[in-house]
Amino acid sequence: MEKTYNNRAWLLVIPVFVIVAFSAIIPLMTVVNYSVQDIFGPGQRFFVGAEWYKETLRDPRLHGAFLRQIAFSLTILAIEVPLGIAIALALPTRGWGVSASLVLLALPLLIPWNVVGTIWQIFARADIGLGGRLLAELGVDYNYARDPIDAWITVVVMDVWHWTPLVVLLCYSGLRAIPPAFYQAAQVDGASSWAVFRYIQLPKLTGVLTIAVLLRFMDSFLIYTEPFVLTGGGPGNATTFLSQFLATAAVGRFDLGPAAAFSIIYFLFILLFSWLFYTAIMRIQTGER
Repeated sequence: MEKTYNNRAWLLVIPVFVIVAFSAIIPLMTVVNYSVQDIFGPGQRFFVGAEWYKETLRDPRLHGAFLRQIAFSLTILAIEVPLGIAIALALPTRGWGVSASLVLLALPLLIPWNVVGTIWQIFARADIGLGGRLLAELGVDYNYARDPIDAWITVVVMDVWHWTPLVVLLCYSGLRAIPPAFYQAAQVDGASSWAVFRYIQLPKLTGVLTIAVLLRFMDSFLIYTEPFVLTGGGPGNATTFLSQFLATAAVGRFDLGPAAAFSIIYFLFILLFSWLFYTAIMRIQTGER
């Protein structure tokens, strides 16, 4: 018997395509249009081709912001992923402590980004901030507004405090999804805690860790509000990341052409890196080489 298909179901997808077109595709095409033109004002535009792309890629300020961005993204991933796994393993598995722990962990995720920057701006001040005052009492010469290393460390610690709970929640959900039979078999075999983690828990966490790393990597490349509120990108350019470089070009200098070209490069790089990373993880997970 020949199967019949109801193509009217595609009508339900049309609203989604319309929304995506207005929220993503049309703005993207506008940016592409700006990236190949020199805009002097309303109605004053001249086609320049790939000139803005060449100029942007040769900009030494972009090179510096890119290296800082890569260093920042790799640093927070190296801290947040192992820390998130460790905290998820330490959380209770039953009783009222589960709900209490998860609610407390989720609190930083509910705080708006600009408020996070303000909280740490006050917390890290040596005169009125609890953290800065404590370091001063311990004899540590700490000033995030003056020292580039202090500013860098403060931004990293702030991001770890803000986003590690996301990794914890993902890992905790992955751990709870492991069937009890695995643990029972390990107990019968006399497996140690490390063996349980190495051969049972960690392999089962591969999927959620892939999601966590991809989310944190992409989000780290979008960081703007927190360091802008905390340090304004300084001292100097110590905490000026790619998003701040873009905002300065587009809003500060109103260079729409170069800013649009950089936006396209920015987008393609994140897309390419995420695809390569996801492909590599999937090959490892399926045992391919």
